[in-house]
Amino acid sequence: MKQLRLALLLLLTYFNASAQKVGVVFSGGGAKGLAHIGVLKALEENNIPVDYVVGTSMGGVVGAMYAAGYSPAQIEKIALGSNFQDWVSGKYDSKYRYFFQKKSESPSSFTLKLQIDTGFQAKFRSTIVGDIPLNFALIELYTQATVNAHNDFNKLFVPFRCIVADVFSQKAIDVDHGSLAEAIRGTITVPLVYRPIKVDGRYVFDGGLYNNFPVDVMKQDFKPDYIIGANVSSKTFTDYPKDDEKLMGRSLLYMFLSKSDSTSIGKNGIYIQPDLHEYSTTNFSPVAQMIKAGYDATIADMPRIKAHVTRRTDTAELEKRRTEFHQTESPIMFKNIIVTGVNYQQKRYIERIFHKDENQPVSLNDIKEGYYRLVTNDNFETIYPRIVYHAEDNSYDFAIDVKSSKNFKADIGGMVSSRPISTAYLGLQYDYVNRNSFTTALNLYSGRFYESVQATLRSDFPTRLPFYLEGEFTYNYWNYFNDNQISVERTNPLYISQSDRKVMLKAGIPVANNSKLEIQGGYINTGDEYSPNNTYQSGDTLDVSRFSAFKASISVEKNSLNRKQYASKGNHYYLGLQYFNGREYYQNGNILVGKTGYVPIAKFNTVRQWFTAKISQENYFYAKKHLSLGYLFEGVVSNKPLFRTYEESILSSPAFYPLQDSHTLILTNFRAPSYGAGGLKSVVTIEKNLEWRSEGYLFVPLHGIKRDNLQDASYTNILGVYKVAASTGLVYQTFLGPISLNFNYYDDEQKRYGVMFHAGFLIFNKRALE
Repeated sequence: MKQLRLALLLLLTYFNASAQKVGVVFSGGGAKGLAHIGVLKALEENNIPVDYVVGTSMGGVVGAMYAAGYSPAQIEKIALGSNFQDWVSGKYDSKYRYFFQKKSESPSSFTLKLQIDTGFQAKFRSTIVGDIPLNFALIELYTQATVNAHNDFNKLFVPFRCIVADVFSQKAIDVDHGSLAEAIRGTITVPLVYRPIKVDGRYVFDGGLYNNFPVDVMKQDFKPDYIIGANVSSKTFTDYPKDDEKLMGRSLLYMFLSKSDSTSIGKNGIYIQPDLHEYSTTNFSPVAQMIKAGYDATIADMPRIKAHVTRRTDTAELEKRRTEFHQTESPIMFKNIIVTGVNYQQKRYIERIFHKDENQPVSLNDIKEGYYRLVTNDNFETIYPRIVYHAEDNSYDFAIDVKSSKNFKADIGGMVSSRPISTAYLGLQYDYVNRNSFTTALNLYSGRFYESVQATLRSDFPTRLPFYLEGEFTYNYWNYFNDNQISVERTNPLYISQSDRKVMLKAGIPVANNSKLEIQGGYINTGDEYSPNNTYQSGDTLDVSRFSAFKASISVEKNSLNRKQYASKGNHYYLGLQYFNGREYYQNGNILVGKTGYVPIAKFNTVRQWFTAKISQENYFYAKKHLSLGYLFEGVVSNKPLFRTYEESILSSPAFYPLQDSHTLILTNFRAPSYGAGGLKSVVTIEKNLEWRSEGYLFVPLHGIKRDNLQDASYTNILGVYKVAASTGLVYQTFLGPISLNFNYYDDEQKRYGVMFHAGFLIFNKRALE
């Protein structure tokens, strides 16, 4: 009889253990939610079953990945990868920046967008972080699991719920069906950080607004026998700010997140609170440390968990279940492109971007390429992608909700410097989309050193091989009469002013995502006024040289640099051939009158024509968290003739611009018709946005240019004496642009040593001869 009772007791214990269900609840808490990965890691290592998952915000992201069939090790690998940092910061891999559609770089610091037909109402961007890479990453992470579960969250690898907030009804909604990617995008939509999206026809925000620790949803929907609740939010009933400064420093947290109640789990469960007091809700960088904090906290409570959860999972069986869940996966191909939110002509334009061949299925890679082509188009502001699955025929459609951008844009920027080269910048742009995309732009530079106006009209054609046509007019003026005594950095005086004009027609086609082939042709005119011996006094008249010509060029350019100035990773490559055919004009001034050996030159003009081939590359071949190493190489070969005077031969020759301020100097020793140049760059990251940059370069002219007599020019021997340029200093990257303090050296008479400070971008319109 005793043996029978013992057998019945063991049998009852076995069935109770077998039936015992465990639910895991993950709170929101921003970046701290990465600690949930450590919780899952500890549970699986100790064979604790996870039968249900409910999560809010970042807890929803981690919980959804587990529910989608990712193992804790796979989730950890994704979180530690560089792509994850790009998703949460709004940056995306430079290979998807689609350089073909990118407009010329400008010193713009911020943008105002206006709608012309609504009374010129200026509007700043309403979100802090761009969602372009995040939206597509969620599709790639979760779509296949959604399809495998047939849009039913109960049929995922682990049944799952996530919480979103309907701010209009002021209710928390637990999402149990539909697109897993959309549900997760909704639960992480922190107000003012990300754009809101619609889930089941309702605009939703971060679920943490109304239910940041959804234990109640777990109990209501799944009724588990035991609940493991992990809370990473510091906003709890027991945590209250002790002073005003702490309250203000965490105002967003206290405004947007509901409190987490540690008592809501009850006696049939355990509450885990990882020690994350050293970490911020907005800093996603210390991934490994926060995962470890979640792991350590769970391991510390493991004896209590094991005491209450007698059931164990078999590792081999768990992996078998994951494999079976993923076995239904097949490559996703799209039958239709569904565009909403725009007019008919704009819809046709967008559809032509995505379709490579009519009536042919489109792959996910094709969709990704088209998506990033679209987001680089200034005509569209809100672009939200969806994948629609049709269970009846196991087919997919790609749906994209698009909102036209404010069609008028004003870019404002400039640069302030310790040298007298400070410049203000205003860029105006108007965009219009019909069957093709049209952009007209005007930019203006104003300063004591540099003035410029540029007008462009561009049309993009989204044909099978996309191409653009662009017309450009540019006027540039540089004043090198340096008599500003306030300058921190001293340069030798120069009595030179330069101007140029160009009217060009351009055509371009893409060559892969980051490259383009461009041809252009048109008229250029340059005008230089200068002192032939670098002296000037009242009553002197300067020498004048002018060059008017037809210019034609063809070039291939690739750009994947991460910044428009002071890059730390990526690659920029240029290969081009230029042809000039025009006439040089020269008229002497009176500065050399009376000098020994001076022979007046009558008005002079002659035909000049030449070819120039140029290759250059800036590449960061080693880019890690705290150190980037790169190089810059440039080579020019030209049969450009010498001009009438030594000064004009120098001023019209190709120039090497190695350092940040090189474009603001006339460096005689770094100009030659043909040359080779190159050097190394080192970027050490001291803090998140603070870098110490060092650079060093050699310049070797194939033929240097030397002065003969008072005004004439001739070539030096083959392979002239090399020259050196170097710089070291600090650069702080702000959202308005870089702030830099550098010590510079040039092996040149114009400038040797100097200390230069500047805030803003040192970027100018291209010269006519460049």
